[in-house]
Amino acid sequence: MELLRLGPIGQERPYVREAGVVFDLTPLTPDIDGDFLAADGIARVREALVRDELAAVTVEGLRIGAPVARPTAVVCIGQNYAAHAAESGSLPPEHPVIFFKHPNTVVGPDDVVLLPPGAEKVDWEVELAVVIGRTARYLPSPDAAREVIAGYTISNDVSERAYQLEVSGGQWSKGKCSETFNPLGPALVPADEVDPQALRLRSFVNGEPRQDSSTADMIFPVLQIVHELSQYLVLEPGDVINTGTPEGVALSGRFPYLQDGDEMTIEIDGLGRQRQRTERAHLG
Repeated sequence: MELLRLGPIGQERPYVREAGVVFDLTPLTPDIDGDFLAADGIARVREALVRDELAAVTVEGLRIGAPVARPTAVVCIGQNYAAHAAESGSLPPEHPVIFFKHPNTVVGPDDVVLLPPGAEKVDWEVELAVVIGRTARYLPSPDAAREVIAGYTISNDVSERAYQLEVSGGQWSKGKCSETFNPLGPALVPADEVDPQALRLRSFVNGEPRQDSSTADMIFPVLQIVHELSQYLVLEPGDVINTGTPEGVALSGRFPYLQDGDEMTIEIDGLGRQRQRTERAHLG
């Protein structure tokens, strides 16, 4: 089952795709957001499908939006793959490295990514994204994290490395928060249908391979990440967690940074594919 939000920017409507057929979710909810997830929304969708209560619809040609509306937080984990830490010039961290992206960086999976006017070191990062479904605070164990995860989707944690590492001595969120810097989607897949530590993830630029790894290589697995985060902050339904990226980014020096007109393809087995074209943002 895949939860989708389709339609023009700001006018997305909720849908579910099951066995290749798309159904309208508006009889159940006006949107796929934190309130929907917290109210057992995924279970209610499954019940409605079993009871044949949803109308099948044709959605061809509709824009794909981010699969969760208005996340109140986008929490990110840095250097969560040992090879990526090494290519960044760092030792693997002993504890999860935490930073934040502004929630308004979230856009649809195929929307244009805007390069800031003066940016010269814009990078791609394929990541498994976790969407929270229940409030998580001071979870007693990693296993308890299973109960608060609604599902999984794909994130491209676009980064401007000079802003991240060079401006003011390095403040990560500076390089992460430009507009359009978090394409998300295409779909939210329920947590019980995904093994988060057995997913192949890949990225391409202009059709050329960049990253190819597995979430099995995470330093800190998903359940540990959610457990540890809950000790330091309260995770709310609809919040998004970017769980880190593997090696193969431009920061390594092996590949050029993104330029105006480049195309990124980001994919994770079982979760789908994103494709974004870059454009230079204009002042004013």
